[in-house]
Amino acid sequence: MTGQTVETRVRRFRRRVPIAVGLTAIALAFGLGALIMLRGGGLPMPIDEEWAEEVLTIRGPVGDVLAGFMNWLGGGIVGVILIPAGGAILLVVLGRPWAALYFVVASAVSAAIVQLLKELFGRDRPEDMLVTSDFGSFPSGHVANAATIAVVVGVIAPRARVWAAGVAYTALMAVSRTYLGVHWVTDTIGGALVGAGAALLVWAVLAGPLERERLAWIERMSRRNAERAQAHVTPPAGSARS
Repeated sequence: MTGQTVETRVRRFRRRVPIAVGLTAIALAFGLGALIMLRGGGLPMPIDEEWAEEVLTIRGPVGDVLAGFMNWLGGGIVGVILIPAGGAILLVVLGRPWAALYFVVASAVSAAIVQLLKELFGRDRPEDMLVTSDFGSFPSGHVANAATIAVVVGVIAPRARVWAAGVAYTALMAVSRTYLGVHWVTDTIGGALVGAGAALLVWAVLAGPLERERLAWIERMSRRNAERAQAHVTPPAGSARS
């Protein structure tokens, strides 16, 4: 088997994996929403009720501030428009236009699927809400947005610590949504599935240009760092006289 054939198969495998995982995640979100509605017309499941009781025990002034900040960060104009647009602008400035396109498209696809599921299932929100929210409890748009950002940033900057930070951010967003009483925990699970699935599907479509751009960017950064290091090298003592 030639090296070119191997590389072609590797590229196809890499593309098939995010497609399969992304479609599975979104299908699971649809299935979870359907199960919730068919089981009791959207009423909370046992895990929802148990988690809601646990969250009530940790409410307090500090938690209110942190959850309120996450509410502001993950939704509305800030979460849906400013963060994706700001991230895209930063990526363009850094010389990564394909990564910028990926960020914007993945965010838009995730938001569209969230709205589709909200309209499709129309699940009622919990009654004990600390902030006002729009129609549709399932899935959580804030968590979907957080999961999309986590996957996008992990793809753009593939480092273990980046992925770990993305997982932590998504989990924190999920906890904050149930803390504020605007979502059941199953809503946050659905949101995470939608957000991650959407980002993976868009990644599969843009995998080739994104990888070529990433490798080219690494090469540019390495060359620039080498030039800077060379510029700071002190010449030998006799070189100036010669």
